[in-house]
Amino acid sequence: MTIVAKPPRGYKVEVFFKPKGIAVIGASRDPEKPGHVILYNLRNSFNGPVYPVNPRADVILGMKAYPSILEVPDPVDLAVIAVPAPIVPRVVEEAGKRGVDGVIVISGGFREVGPEGAALERKVLEIIRKYGMRMIGPNCIGVYSPPAGINATFFDPQRQGLPGSGPIAFLSQSGALGAAMLDWAEMRGIGVSRFVSLGNKADVDEADLLTYLKKDDATQSIALYIEGVEDGKRFREALEDTTPHKPIVALKAGRSEAGARAAASHTGSLAGSYRVYEAVFRQTGVILANTPAEMFDLAMALALQPPMQGNRVGIVTVGGGSGVMATDAAEVLGLRVPEFSSTTQSKLRRILLPIASPRNPVDVTGSAVDEHLLESLRVVAESGEVDGILLIPYFNVRGISEQFPEKLAKVITEIRRKHTIPVVVSATGGRRTWGLSRLIETMAGVPVYTSEAAAVKALWALYHYGKWLKRVGTLEEHIKKHQVRLIEIRH
Repeated sequence: MTIVAKPPRGYKVEVFFKPKGIAVIGASRDPEKPGHVILYNLRNSFNGPVYPVNPRADVILGMKAYPSILEVPDPVDLAVIAVPAPIVPRVVEEAGKRGVDGVIVISGGFREVGPEGAALERKVLEIIRKYGMRMIGPNCIGVYSPPAGINATFFDPQRQGLPGSGPIAFLSQSGALGAAMLDWAEMRGIGVSRFVSLGNKADVDEADLLTYLKKDDATQSIALYIEGVEDGKRFREALEDTTPHKPIVALKAGRSEAGARAAASHTGSLAGSYRVYEAVFRQTGVILANTPAEMFDLAMALALQPPMQGNRVGIVTVGGGSGVMATDAAEVLGLRVPEFSSTTQSKLRRILLPIASPRNPVDVTGSAVDEHLLESLRVVAESGEVDGILLIPYFNVRGISEQFPEKLAKVITEIRRKHTIPVVVSATGGRRTWGLSRLIETMAGVPVYTSEAAAVKALWALYHYGKWLKRVGTLEEHIKKHQVRLIEIRH
């Protein structure tokens, strides 16, 4: 049988995030098996009907089990498959006959294991095309989407941290890295809208998902871990269509020859030249990250803050040394930290202590109180002399109070009514600092970073995305969006 051509980008992808009913084929009574954990997770997350499918069980986890998906009642439009690889073609065929729109094939043992597995994967894909279905996987962890109440993964809830709803979609070709990053995001307090473990990408790929996410109201930015793509033209077109409307941060693995070889053995991917990917990302407005943590750092800034319209940075700090380090980091990245005009400096002197410096960085000193920081922020934002602001409070200073996050939220809201200028925060410290930093993110919608360098890199990403939006003519679209509301990150 000849495989029918791939459908248009984004075709039927919605079923993975908004299903009416979900069948778990390979549901198991054994708590150690993926089919049991997937069923458990869906039972505890999904508001719609969930159907266990197992011909050797009548009841699993208190739910009636069915011998075949052909006997599952309506509604069911998504199937999660966790059976041995040789059985997958038969159960996918049955799902097609049942009228299912999408399948998530968790099972491994396909292209990633060699020629026999590749032939089996091709057979499954023939069936997918025959019935007009879409498939995520095989050889994947699954789909996790808090806004939709979907945890179609075999993540052990006793071991795996799962973040709440938030504005970042995360697409990962590596299941293990995806799991680790979700665990980290939960600890960090970063929410996600959609997480997809792509696995072998026999059918649904990054291009399909980007096309969907471009119009997804729950997603404000996209983080992408990629090892390689099969159809470079299709991928590039998806990037070009998406970045004028949603920012994408990409982490590309397989930079070295050895890394590319490892990617090929991992999911059967064609990693290709890193320089080619780097050029494509640059030409399509994608922000390139160097580490997984940086990928999320940049995606968070792009989700929560408006783009920078120039490269001028204003710094308001409690510590002079932090201001110096931030200035150095900014200059290295091609951002400018200009000295403020005499007019702006005069306004700052009127609100600051005599020992403070109003030049830029604005050093309010360790003797400052909340209002020194906040009023300086207001003056700098209204000066017209900067395009982005880095705020550096030190919460161990006596004058910076527990009420600072709430006060900052009010000032940010007032500023945003008049000026579309991004603000990021760098906060260095321990447990108390981290607790107040989380409040800044939730109450003020301002991303907080643990170092000046990371915060400056976030401003750099906002600057480069702003340049891209100017180039493609959609900057005003983003400015209006951020003038209407402050995007909230939810944990």
